[in-house]
Amino acid sequence: MSSSPGELGGIRLSRPEPASEPGPLDDRFYDLVEAHFRAKIERNPVGATYLGIHAWDDQLPDGSREHVLAEIEADRRQLAAVEALDPAGLSPEANFERDLERHHLRLALFDAEVVRAWERHANGASAVGDALFPLFLRDFAPLAERLDTIAGRLEHAPDFLLQHRGRAAQPQVRVWQGVELTAAHDLPGFLDEIVAAADGLPVAAHRRLVRAVDRARSAVVEQSSWIEGTLAGGTDEWALGRDRYDELIRLRAFEGLDSDAILAIGWDQLERNHADRAAAAREIDPGASEATVIDRVKSDHPRTFEEALDGYRVAMRRARQHLIDRHLATVPDDERVEVIATPSYLRGVLPFAAYTAPAKFDAHAVGTYLVTPSVDGDPGAMREHYLAAISNTSIHEAYPGHHLQLALAARHPSLTRAQVSAPEFEEGWAMYSEQMMREEGFDDGPEFRLALATDAIWRACRIVLDVRMHRGEVSIEEATDFIVEHTGFERPNAVAEARRYTTAPTYVLSYLLGKVLILGIRDEERRRLGAAFSLRGFHDTLLRGGSLPISFHRRALHGEGGSRAAASSGSSATRAAARP
Repeated sequence: MSSSPGELGGIRLSRPEPASEPGPLDDRFYDLVEAHFRAKIERNPVGATYLGIHAWDDQLPDGSREHVLAEIEADRRQLAAVEALDPAGLSPEANFERDLERHHLRLALFDAEVVRAWERHANGASAVGDALFPLFLRDFAPLAERLDTIAGRLEHAPDFLLQHRGRAAQPQVRVWQGVELTAAHDLPGFLDEIVAAADGLPVAAHRRLVRAVDRARSAVVEQSSWIEGTLAGGTDEWALGRDRYDELIRLRAFEGLDSDAILAIGWDQLERNHADRAAAAREIDPGASEATVIDRVKSDHPRTFEEALDGYRVAMRRARQHLIDRHLATVPDDERVEVIATPSYLRGVLPFAAYTAPAKFDAHAVGTYLVTPSVDGDPGAMREHYLAAISNTSIHEAYPGHHLQLALAARHPSLTRAQVSAPEFEEGWAMYSEQMMREEGFDDGPEFRLALATDAIWRACRIVLDVRMHRGEVSIEEATDFIVEHTGFERPNAVAEARRYTTAPTYVLSYLLGKVLILGIRDEERRRLGAAFSLRGFHDTLLRGGSLPISFHRRALHGEGGSRAAASSGSSATRAAARP
């Protein structure tokens, strides 16, 4: 890793090693990327915190409409400047990064200019919670220091919420506002947790924090009242519609697939995984119905949520050791992940589990694995924490799923890759990991394979519903019924799922679609390399490349983008992935 001349908030920024044959425009390109990254981070204190740049931890960004429009204009200028560079003047490695930067900017501009959820959804309360989350839960500094920055950030919350309300230039989407009202209702509980953790602070610091919390709490109440006032004049139109959805699919670059082809994959995967679940159920008890077996498996759960959290921790550690023992992927010695309960303000949109990546620039970065106790206090929620599901979810969220992938992605020196998010790889890798670990002998009994098929059925539903909901073919109520019918989820969880699908078109289909695409690439590499193929080398090459779209990973496997070692070279892939 080589460092650029500049620093940002006390952090030395990085860029990829010079190419073996640099192009005359390589430095110009990387300077453009760094300048854009620097300006974006300086305008977004919360984004800086998530990346591990802590110079502005006591601040919130400008929440106004004018700020969003300025961000759009900055991205337009960056795209024009990057596209103006002659590819002939760039090395192959820099050209790879240029293509990735263009891909990222085009998607960001489509989201901001065409989807425009930012002006149809007043999500200021959620944004405040998200701004506090990394300061409270990451241990990058002593708790007293982090509570001091939390107080500063909370002091800006009333103005920030007022600015957010100024974005509402269009009727607000009622279902999104309903989710935001739940978040606003739950946020004070998170604030109470913060105050409870501050008992040991000096008197003056404690008093400042309590005052800031009280003012923020009052501002959230005002925000809730304002949201309630928008409901009467709100809209129930949240779907993108066929034309815009198809354009988004094109920009996502799903290997040439259009929405009809993706929908066909969803239906096919739904059928296949139903068959796999039925086969696993027959193996468990050939004399019982599938529903009876599923109920029996789901009834095998810890008695309490605290016991469930311990179960997730144990399953996670076992999966990590299995990777090492079977030489399936390189696991650095210094990575770390913690399992905690999902904060209350997030439980309405994260009904099961989620993961927050380590900060790229934190010295001792830690991943956070969130597990949700229940949605809306559902008494049947523990049934979703059944033992086989705990195993599968821990593969997905931790090893070798999100945590290992994102912990390694954070080590790549490219600032473009630090900003790119390709759900079809991030989520697809996590789903691929579930199957791969069963193939490699980890918890491969029939009850675990039943859980694997159940989770795949859930993600197949996501493909079908993502496409059909955003093309305007299926309502939230119909989607909820579809989820319950095919997965057997408790209804409150299914409702939370369906609501989530409305907010992020093409995201939730990425899970199973990404797995299908990664399996396809694995088959291609096995055919291409024959006896030279190494599963560990294949995995490490993908993992060290970062969160790239699948099409870029295919190019990297063939040596582009600085990835000279193809999947046949397990040793070189291991050295790259383990580099601190």
